[in-house]
Amino acid sequence: MTSTAVPAATVLAYLPSPPQGVWYLGPIALRAYALCIIVGIVVAIFWGDRRWVARGGEPGTVLDVAVWAVPFGLIGGRLYHVATDWQKYFGAGADPVDALKIWQGGLGIWGAVALGGVGAWIGCRRRGVPLPAFGDALAPAILLAQAIGRLGNWFNQELYGRETTVPWGLEIYERRNDAGQTSPDLIDGISTGQVAAVVHPTFLYELVWNLLVVLLLVFVDRRFRIGHGRLFALYVAGYSAGRFFVELMRSDPATEIAGIRINSFTSAIVFVLAVAYVVVARKGREAPEELKSRRPGGADEAAAAGGATGTDDGHRDGASGSVVPAEPGGKVESGTRSENEGDKS
Repeated sequence: MTSTAVPAATVLAYLPSPPQGVWYLGPIALRAYALCIIVGIVVAIFWGDRRWVARGGEPGTVLDVAVWAVPFGLIGGRLYHVATDWQKYFGAGADPVDALKIWQGGLGIWGAVALGGVGAWIGCRRRGVPLPAFGDALAPAILLAQAIGRLGNWFNQELYGRETTVPWGLEIYERRNDAGQTSPDLIDGISTGQVAAVVHPTFLYELVWNLLVVLLLVFVDRRFRIGHGRLFALYVAGYSAGRFFVELMRSDPATEIAGIRINSFTSAIVFVLAVAYVVVARKGREAPEELKSRRPGGADEAAAAGGATGTDDGHRDGASGSVVPAEPGGKVESGTRSENEGDKS
């Protein structure tokens, strides 16, 4: 990256990058990227659970499903990133071990949603709740978590756009690490104060777009009460539309097809599929009772078991299955004794 001369009169108008993205407490590294991801997950679980309960679900369901969805999502996001930016890890001079260093940044949202969806499906099956309804409840919360996660890219000085002179341009600084290396791409480095370039803050564009779509999802959900996975599909379509245009502004190296970044292709394809789902999926919303847990040993099965075994005050008739009241003294009166004892002739 070449150094960009910035007129002194306009410097104050530009957005600064954080001086560093990693802090050390002794041997422990506190990474802003990881902290943003964690905060996003916590916010998504908290808000998602409130939305799930408001739709008729049971408290705690979101956390139970998140135990499966979050690890699957992180693995899927990393796999997609490594697959689409493989040259960073398997190209000339690259170290394949870096593909495992997720704390240095690099999660592909499409992989996170796809494999995270598999984890959510497992969690929903174990909990006994419908996956489409679960996705609708979590959709705005997931996108809010993505917006929070984008702040991690700001601290890492990554995923920015082409150089620009717009007043809201982002200053990218040279950073120096403990080994004496200097580069704006050093995640564990500290700013030298020298501006390497002023670029489009594409992380901020996507963050703002995500927040706008979150507001849209909440409005649509309240106004039209849609369900059966259609709100989740609307989230996917809305995010894809914004991501498509943000990708066109980015300048960092990426895998391309016919000169177009692969994420632009992915965004366009996913957008079409999501819109198609919104159009053809079942209309209306699930009834609140459909969101109650039906897992083995749950409240529904316990209630059913209680009704099947009867009470201590009676005896279940072997022939009809009805409960016959007991006489005072504990004797059970039944008109079907011969059937219970059998034919002894």
